[in-house]
Amino acid sequence: MAARKPSLPEFLPGDVARRIAAGQHEDPFAVLGPHAQGKATVVTVFDPGAERMVALTAKGEAELHPHPEVRGLFQGKVPSADYRLRGQGYGGQWDYADAYRHGPVLGEIDEYLLGEGTHRRLWTALGAHVRDHEGARGTHFAIWAPNARRVSVVGAFNHWDGRRHPMRRRGATGVWEIFLPGIGEGEPYKYEIIGADGRALPLKADPVGFGAEHPPATASVVRDIAGYGWKDGDWMAARAARNRRDAPISIYEVHLGSWRRKWDQGGRPLSYKEAAEDLVNYAHHMGFTHLEFLPLSEHPFDGSWGYQPVGLYAPTVRHGPPHEFRDLVEAAHRRGLGVILDWVPGHFPTDAHGLGRFDGTALYEHADPKEGFHQDWNTLIYNFGRAEVANFLVSNALYWLEEYHVDGLRVDAVASMLYRDYSRREGEWVPNVHGGRENLEAIALLRRMNATVYGEVPGILTAAEESTSFPAVSQPVDAGGLGFGYKWNMGWMNDTLDYIRREPVHRKHHHNQITFGLVYAFSENFILPISHDEVVHGKGSMLGKMPGGSDAERFANLRAYYGFMWGHPGKKLLFMGQEFGQQAEWNHSADLDWMAAGHGLHAGLQRLVRDLNGLYRETPALHRKDCEGEGFRWLEAEAGDISVFAWARFGGEGDPPAVVICNFTPVERLLWRCGLPAEGQWREALNTDAEAYGGGNRGNLGGVRSEAVAWHGQAQSAAVTLPPLSTIILVHEG
Repeated sequence: MAARKPSLPEFLPGDVARRIAAGQHEDPFAVLGPHAQGKATVVTVFDPGAERMVALTAKGEAELHPHPEVRGLFQGKVPSADYRLRGQGYGGQWDYADAYRHGPVLGEIDEYLLGEGTHRRLWTALGAHVRDHEGARGTHFAIWAPNARRVSVVGAFNHWDGRRHPMRRRGATGVWEIFLPGIGEGEPYKYEIIGADGRALPLKADPVGFGAEHPPATASVVRDIAGYGWKDGDWMAARAARNRRDAPISIYEVHLGSWRRKWDQGGRPLSYKEAAEDLVNYAHHMGFTHLEFLPLSEHPFDGSWGYQPVGLYAPTVRHGPPHEFRDLVEAAHRRGLGVILDWVPGHFPTDAHGLGRFDGTALYEHADPKEGFHQDWNTLIYNFGRAEVANFLVSNALYWLEEYHVDGLRVDAVASMLYRDYSRREGEWVPNVHGGRENLEAIALLRRMNATVYGEVPGILTAAEESTSFPAVSQPVDAGGLGFGYKWNMGWMNDTLDYIRREPVHRKHHHNQITFGLVYAFSENFILPISHDEVVHGKGSMLGKMPGGSDAERFANLRAYYGFMWGHPGKKLLFMGQEFGQQAEWNHSADLDWMAAGHGLHAGLQRLVRDLNGLYRETPALHRKDCEGEGFRWLEAEAGDISVFAWARFGGEGDPPAVVICNFTPVERLLWRCGLPAEGQWREALNTDAEAYGGGNRGNLGGVRSEAVAWHGQAQSAAVTLPPLSTIILVHEG
C-alpha cells in the first residue's frame, strides 16, 4: 500500500530543529514523538541515517516529511498515535518503535524518594529494567546525573550516537529516564553525558547496571534480573541460627578467579555454575559453614581482586550472568553453606567509564582531594555525607542481600572510612566539624547501612574489616555502636602470626603475643582471620611463614597453630589454599596447587582442618560462647619458659567443657600436669600430632582421667603428654 501523504505540518523552527539534531535541546520529549496539532496528531522523528521516514499504523502508512533545513529530521501527520517507524536510506530499510511515543515510567513516589535520597531499593528505580510499558516490551533506563546538560543512552542499537536517544529529565531530582522499546537482555549500553559546560564526557557505564561486558570492554549490559524462582525457602527461614554469636562459624575465604582454573580451556576460571558444583562440594566436604568471596562486583582490573569496583550492582561477568551467580548461592544453601560477599563502600577507581566526575562534577566523590582521593590506592573516596550517595551505597548493600539471597556482607577497609587522617600526613586532611579526625559522615553511613539491612533482611550478618581500636564496632546502633554483627580481629592475627613465625627457641621472649589477645577478646564479636592479605605482597604462604629446617617441622608448627586458632575464642576464617599448606604465595592469575593437596603432609594438614571444623561444629564449648568472657578460663598463661598455654572453654548449661593445650616448642613434655574444670574422663578429641595429620602419633592414648589433685586453680587435674609442636583438645565425657 502506498504511503498516505497528508497535508504538511507546521515544521519546527530552524533553531529548534538544529538543537534537536545536535542533541542540545533541553526537553527533547516536548518536540519528538507524537503531539497534538489542532485536531491532528503530528509525529516528529530524528534519525540521521534516514533519507525517508514512514509511520506505520493500523489505519495505514503516513509519510513523514523531511525538514527543509535539518537533515535526518522528519515530521508528518499520522492517523493514530499507535505507530511504528520505517526508515529508508543508503539502500537499506529498517523498522523500529519510537521511544518518544512512550511516557515516563518512574512515578511520583519514586521521584520523591530519589530526590530525598531515601529510596531504600534504589535499584528498582534506577538502572536498566526489561519490562512492558504502554503495550511495548523494552528496557527502561534511568540514571542520576543532576548537573548534566543532557544525558543519552547509547549502544549499537543507535550507533553509539548520543543525539538519537536523549533522555527525559525528572524535575529537580537529577534523574534522567527513557524507555526504549525493542531493547532487551544482553544489549550493551553506556551513557553519553554532556556536562554543564557543554562538553561531552567519556562514555559512562551505568552505576546501577546489573551486568557488564567482559573486561577490558567497559560497557554495561542489560540483564533481566527478575523472575529467578528461588527454591531455598527452608534455608532462608532458618539461617538466623547459623549466623548468630552462639553458632559455629568457620569461613572459607575464596577468590573465585583463582580457586581453580580450566587449563584445558585456556586457563579460564570456573563459571558460577561450575563453582556451584566443585567449590560448594569441596567447602562442604571440608566442614566449613560459610563461603566468603572476595568482591564479585564488576571491576575493570583483575589485579585489584575486585577491591576497586566500577559496577557495584553487577555480579562480575567473568564467571557468568546474574542468574548463574544465583545458581551458586542456591547450591551453597542446599549444602548448608552460608554465602558472604566482600563489599567495598569506601572507594572506587578513577577509570574514565566509572563514577569519577560522573556528570562533569565531583558527584559521587569529594571535590577536595584531601577528602576525595585515597593516596594508598590511587582511588576516589565517596562523599558519604551526600544524601544521594549514601542512599546509593546503603541500597547496594540491601540489593545483594535481597536480590541474590546472600547471607552476609564483610565490609572492606572500614578503618580507612572511619578516620579522615587515615594514611595522611599533617596538612593532608580536613578535620570534621568538631575539629577531630573521625569521619562523622562515614560513621553515619555505616550505622545506617547496618540498621537498614538488619531491619529489612532477617537472619543476615555483617562483618567489619577494622584494624584500629575504634569502639563498639559490633555493638548495635541503638546502643551507640556501628551496628556490625562481627569484627575481624586484626590485632590477634598480627600478634599470633608474628609469634608463630619465630624459631621456637625465641618464642619465650614473645609469650605475651599469645596471651594479650585475651585481654580484649570479648570487647567485640570477633572473627579470627587468616585472610588473603596475609599471603600476598611478599608475605609468603602460611606454610612459608613457619620456622623449621624440614617440612616435618614446618607442617608441625602450622598444625599446632591451626589447633590453637580453632580452640581460641572467636569465629574462624581461612583463605583458600592454606587449608592444605600451599607452598607458594597466592597468585591471583594462577590457581591453587591442587596437585600438592592430595599428597603427604599437605593431605594430612587438609584432614586436620576438616576435623577441626567438625569438632568446632559439634562441640558447643568451642563455639557457643565464642564472644563471651564466661566461655573462657585461663588454666596456664605463665609458662613462657616452655611456651605452653592451656585454657578451658565452656558452652551453655549442660554442655561438656573442653580444654585446649598448646606446646609451641619441639620438646615432648611427658606427664605435664594440667588443671581440669570437671571430674572424670576427658577424651582426647583432637591431637595435631596424630599420624593421620602427618605427626608422630604421640599423645594420650585417646584420653585422660582426672585426679583429685588441685592444679591451675582447679580441684581436678591430670598428667598429660604434650607432643612437640602440637595442640591437643580434650573434651569432658563425664
